[in-house]
This record gives sequence, structure tokens and C-alpha cells, in this order.
Amino acid sequence: MKKMTQLAAGLILASSAFVVTTASADVSYNIGWASEYYYRGILQKESSASAGVDFENSGFYSGAWTADVGDGVEIDGYFGYGFESESGFSASVGFTGYYYTGDFDETYEEVNFNFGYGIASLEYSVGQWEDDDYDFLALTLDFGKGFYGTYGTFGDDFDGDYVELGYGITISDIDFGLAAILSSDELSDQTSSSGDSTESEAIVFTISKSF
Repeated sequence: MKKMTQLAAGLILASSAFVVTTASADVSYNIGWASEYYYRGILQKESSASAGVDFENSGFYSGAWTADVGDGVEIDGYFGYGFESESGFSASVGFTGYYYTGDFDETYEEVNFNFGYGIASLEYSVGQWEDDDYDFLALTLDFGKGFYGTYGTFGDDFDGDYVELGYGITISDIDFGLAAILSSDELSDQTSSSGDSTESEAIVFTISKSF
């Protein structure tokens, strides 16, 4: 945790310009619902509502997001800095903390690196959960017209990977999404008749609105 705290402190100093200029920042809000709340291939809860707020100013960003996880709520906080070049290359670095009001899970804190060019975007995150270190790598391809595909995998003290294939569309300023998620047995909540973990499959519907 000490390493994560030091990294977070460095990011706070880097984003100090944002803190004093929030009066001119762009602010947006979002609300949503998912038939099943999956995160990185792991089921969190069936039928979950969520809401969030985001601030952005000259590449600096921060925000908060919360979702129903059954035993209390998940509350995420994040901040960082990102940019995009004239050639279309984008990059960002930030910090994310995942906190819970009940006994659903313990705190996760991680540093996030994101890169994008053309149809491809790459995420690499390093984090800590209790006494365990983990990393997460994901590649997403945007095929256009709302279609996308993501492959994500965990490393270090965590294991497992997943594939997500989805489609999104906006109708009357409301965002609709449909995704198929296939997770390895390490991430799965499903078991065989003998009680062993098996690969999981899920079809998830989402609806959200930003304003």
C-alpha cells in the first residue's frame, strides 16, 4: 500500500492545476442500469443501478462513480491526466480507488495507464488488494458503428482472463448496450455439477444517460 500511496501522491501533485481551476471545468453526470454488473469479466451483481459525476479541464480529470453491489454499494474515485495528439495518438495516467460500504469486498487501489491509436486502445493497471499485488492488461478494438471487442487478463497474484464482444447505440440521448462476456474459470461465478469452477458465459444489457 505504501507504493500505491506514493504513486497517488505524485499524481495529486501533477493534477494540482486542475484542483484550482474547477470553476471553469466541464462537468457531466451519468446514471445507468445493467442487467448484470460485470467488471473485468467478474460478476459483481445481477440487476445493478449506478450513478456518477465527472470533471474535466485541459486534459486533467477526476470523478466518482457508485453502483449497487447488494451488500452495500461500491464507490469509486479517480483522477488523472490525458492528452491526444494531432495524429490521433492518445495517452493518460491516473489513479483509481474502489471502496465498499458493506462486506462485499475489500479496498482496491491502482494506477492506470491508457494508450490509444486508430481502432485500438490499451489499458495497463497495477494495483493492490489487501496484501496482494496484481496487474491487469486489456486490449479493446473499436470496429466502428458501435461494435467493439475487448480481451483482458490479470497477472501477478491474480489470475484469469475474459473476452467481451459488444454493441452500443445512442437513441434520443440515451445509451443502450448489449455485450457477450466469456470469462475463464478463475473469474467465473459458475460451477459444474461437481462443484468445480467452470468458464462462464453471460449476455448483459445496459442503459445509461449522461447530462
